[in-house]
Amino acid sequence: MILECRNLTVRYGKVTALRDVDVQLEANRIHAVVGQNGAGKTTFARVVAGLVRPDTGDLRMAGAPITAGNVSISRQSGIELVHQSFALPPSFTVAEAMQFGADGGTLFTKKALERRWQAHLDKLDIRVRADRRIRDLPVELQQAVEIARALVSDAKLLILDEPTAVLSPEGAARLFDQVRHLRDRGVTVVLILHKIREVLAVAETVTVLRGGERVAGPLETTQIDSDRLAELIIGSASDELDEEDRAALTGAAIPAHAHASAVSDGAAPVLDMRDVSTLRDSDGPGLESIDLSIRPGEIVGIAGVEGNGQRSLVRTIAGLANVSEGTVGLDGRDVTRKSLADRRVAGLRIIPFERNVEGLSLNSPLWENWSALGLLRKPLFATISPGGFRRGCVQALDNWDVVYADVNQHAGSLSGGNAQKLILSREIDETARLVIAAQPTRGLDIGATAFVWDALRRARARDCGILFVSSDLDEIFDISDRVAVMVSGRIQAVFEPPFEISRVGAAMTGAVQ
Repeated sequence: MILECRNLTVRYGKVTALRDVDVQLEANRIHAVVGQNGAGKTTFARVVAGLVRPDTGDLRMAGAPITAGNVSISRQSGIELVHQSFALPPSFTVAEAMQFGADGGTLFTKKALERRWQAHLDKLDIRVRADRRIRDLPVELQQAVEIARALVSDAKLLILDEPTAVLSPEGAARLFDQVRHLRDRGVTVVLILHKIREVLAVAETVTVLRGGERVAGPLETTQIDSDRLAELIIGSASDELDEEDRAALTGAAIPAHAHASAVSDGAAPVLDMRDVSTLRDSDGPGLESIDLSIRPGEIVGIAGVEGNGQRSLVRTIAGLANVSEGTVGLDGRDVTRKSLADRRVAGLRIIPFERNVEGLSLNSPLWENWSALGLLRKPLFATISPGGFRRGCVQALDNWDVVYADVNQHAGSLSGGNAQKLILSREIDETARLVIAAQPTRGLDIGATAFVWDALRRARARDCGILFVSSDLDEIFDISDRVAVMVSGRIQAVFEPPFEISRVGAAMTGAVQ
């Protein structure tokens, strides 16, 4: 065994993040640790990496005991952790970022530094130039550099926390190839994952945590199927998944009868974009001659390789990007030159790409985050009642099954799934006319993902139009009434159900349909 964990218990006040967890992992294999948000996966990874000292329990690495709660000792033992949130300085070159903290004190010329780290990158088969700036790299290469940096110390055990959360399906496949390459070089890899199909695609064993306890594993992935793994992760709640949601969550084929749109052909659109073009900005290519409409009660999925204008599309609808040509209509009104605040008053709601950056103020109380939309509806000199907002927040969070202790706690204390539910409770209200859902399930477990899908379907049933942006084709096919594919700021093709992955995939590469 390369890693043995016995009786690990971690408490944060009244909350027990891990309870008497025993895990033994074999060397030179790819292991997955899965569970819902709040199951204890990241806490487990941080304990192993020495970032968290457990209240009880002990660790052994390659048979030798290691002192828990000490990062230096864990690293000396050969354990490295790559966090979900990247830590490389964006303004550094790859070589400078690799050198940063590696073996401080040594002096290098710029060229020597680049030669040193280029050799390291080449050895790991990471195809990136050492002289490129971190900020100029696509997200999957940034992650690859993070992994390369973690392996500078000749790590024996590499832990990747949610490594696919920011990757397209193609990027995830390339990451898994790299993980197998590391395994073949003698590195044991532990993946903290959410998606069942990814677990079964790359891992050799899987360990399931639920409520801070180990409920199964390590199990050989060859001996378990997706349905059984779903049951282990979410327990009895898996019985409540309908056929198409279960298929999308487990990676099976979406049933042909899954789509039954209730949209009336004669309904006026809630979003009507006519020949819209914008200039390129920091979020990627500008839009070029976009024609897109969404009718009441319709979910339109936006597919495409990340960086092909999806963010520009969202920013343009929100009024955060200047339209150089064309018009944007919202529920019958021309809002081309209107502000975001005006559009939100008119019924626009946004579940943003980055919930912890764009969607929430992590250092503010839950009730302040929830009340942000309500404040827009108040006249300029109206009296604000914090008590009223707190009461409204309590009712909303309870209605949306948010797990929290007090509305005065900071939003940053919530798990990913509960943070997303907080945003949903604020954005999907009775006055919503158009909801932009931008990667709303990214980083969420299968239970929270199904919850988000159900919330969007209920909004659709109230005649709300929904723009659904995702890099996950399975969920796009499951939830969407139509699918538009974006390539380089243009809509390459629009598809009606039943969706064919081969045709949609071809459109994503720019092939003419």
